[in-house]
Amino acid sequence: MATFVLVPGGWKGAWAYEAVVPLLEGAGHDVHAMTLTGLGPEDDIATVASANLDTHADDVLRLLDRAQLTSVTLVGHSYGGMVISAAADRAGGRVSRMVHLDAYVPHDGESCWSATNDYFRGVFAAGAAATGYSVQPPGNRDPRRRPHPLASFMQTIRLTGAVAQVPRREFVYCSGWEDQTPFGPLRDRLQADPDWQVHDLPTRHDAMNEAPAAVAEILLGDHDHDHDHDHDHDHDHDHDHDSNRDSNRDSNREGEGGADAFGLLGVVEDEAEGVAVAGADWGDAVADR
Repeated sequence: MATFVLVPGGWKGAWAYEAVVPLLEGAGHDVHAMTLTGLGPEDDIATVASANLDTHADDVLRLLDRAQLTSVTLVGHSYGGMVISAAADRAGGRVSRMVHLDAYVPHDGESCWSATNDYFRGVFAAGAAATGYSVQPPGNRDPRRRPHPLASFMQTIRLTGAVAQVPRREFVYCSGWEDQTPFGPLRDRLQADPDWQVHDLPTRHDAMNEAPAAVAEILLGDHDHDHDHDHDHDHDHDHDHDSNRDSNRDSNREGEGGADAFGLLGVVEDEAEGVAVAGADWGDAVADR
C-alpha cells in the first residue's frame, strides 16, 4: 500500500482531486487530499493575509507528523509544486516520491512569481489589486475556489538540497495549453536530467478533471514498467531521454468533476472565452478546478 498526499494548486482545496481520490483508494492506497491554510471556506481575513509558502509547507509537515506518515508520495499541482518541494526538503527522509503534476519545480531562491511567465504574473497582479494581500480567482468557474494568499506566490523558497535526495522525482507535462503554459522550458530541462522521469498528457492544465484515470494511472504506475514503456514509445524521438518519458499520453482520458488547481502551478481556463490561464497554482486553470 502506498501513501499519497495530494496538494492542490492555486485557489483550490482538497476538492481539486475529487475525481482522482476514489481511483487511488479503490486500488487499496492511503490518500490524503489537502486544503492549505487560507484556502478553506472558514478561513478569516487574518489567516489569508498571513499565509505564505512556509505556512503551506508546514501544513504538509504537520500532516506527516500527525498521521505518522513515512514513505510518502507527495503530489503537487501547479503552485502545489512549490509546496511539495519545500515540504520534501524539510521532511527528514519521509518522502520517497514526488510527482509534480503540471507544476513548478523550483530552484533554491525562486518563487512562484519568478518561476512563472509574464502572462501569469499579470493574472496575479490583477487579482491582488483589490486587497493587496490575496489574489482573486480568475474567471467565473467553480464557486468553491477561494482568494489565494498573495504572499505564498511571492515568497522565495529556501532549499537545503535534501529534496534532491528523494528517490523518485517525476514531472507530468500537460501539452494541451502550450500557448499559455509556463512549463515548456521546465519540461525540456527535466527531460535532460537522468534523475527525473517525465510524463506527457495531452490535456490542458486541469488534468485531474479532464483525465482522472490517466492521472491515477501515472500515480499508480510502477517505476520499472513506466521506464520500459517510455523507452519503447519515444525511442525514435529522442533515444538519449527515452527513460524520462511516459506513454500515458494515450491512456484513458475519461473524467468527471474535479478541480484544476492552477498552482502557478495552475491554469485558469475560461472556456466561455477560450482562454487558458496558467499560473502559480493559479487556482483556475483552475477555473474548473
